[in-house]
Amino acid sequence: MSGDGDGFNPAAVAQPVEDVQGDGRWMSQHTRFVQECKDGEPDVLFVGDSMVQLMQQYEVWRELFSPLHALNFGIGGDNTCNVLWRLQNGELENIRPKIVVVWVGTNNHEHTAEQVAGGILSIAKLLTSRLPKAKVVVLGLLPRGERPNPLREKNATVNDFLRSWLPRLGQAQFLDVSGDFVHSDGTISAQVMFDFLHLTSTGYRAVAKPLSDLLLQILEETPEERRASLV
Repeated sequence: MSGDGDGFNPAAVAQPVEDVQGDGRWMSQHTRFVQECKDGEPDVLFVGDSMVQLMQQYEVWRELFSPLHALNFGIGGDNTCNVLWRLQNGELENIRPKIVVVWVGTNNHEHTAEQVAGGILSIAKLLTSRLPKAKVVVLGLLPRGERPNPLREKNATVNDFLRSWLPRLGQAQFLDVSGDFVHSDGTISAQVMFDFLHLTSTGYRAVAKPLSDLLLQILEETPEERRASLV
């Protein structure tokens, strides 16, 4: 097993989404995000798939994340390759966020757990090299499916790899937000995941609390305050 996802990893190859529908939606969203970088000065950047994108539709976004000057660069269906491509192609230009939250990987269906974790690690490495002063928070993949299934096991394995790999980057940390999603009988309730993958407002509340606590903690640790506390 390659210690760090070294060697060729198909999940770490930057690729745009193929426009199979023919309406150019994915590229239009990307172009809008690049424009938002020119107009906005986010302290927190969220990037990832539908888990990130849909968060904006719920009250928790306006309540907990908008006030932190957050931008949401989530696109439904994205995998690690797509997020990597977006970040390499303009979605980091002109902005200097203090924190980047990454949540992607559950859509990497053609890749192994180790490859998915390696793809997420590549995203974190890109962020730390492009934004040397920023902290990177990688959210763990959530369990999925009403009952135990192979994809749930795969996501849990991805999280295990990330737990051991991410700390080596120094600026990156892993945050497990899966909390109490799985009941003791192994089922997930539609009250937290309406389709057993995407979160309801209740589900987002459960995720948002530990995340918001961590973001506030990082934002309060600015170098000036740190220096002041040493005096």
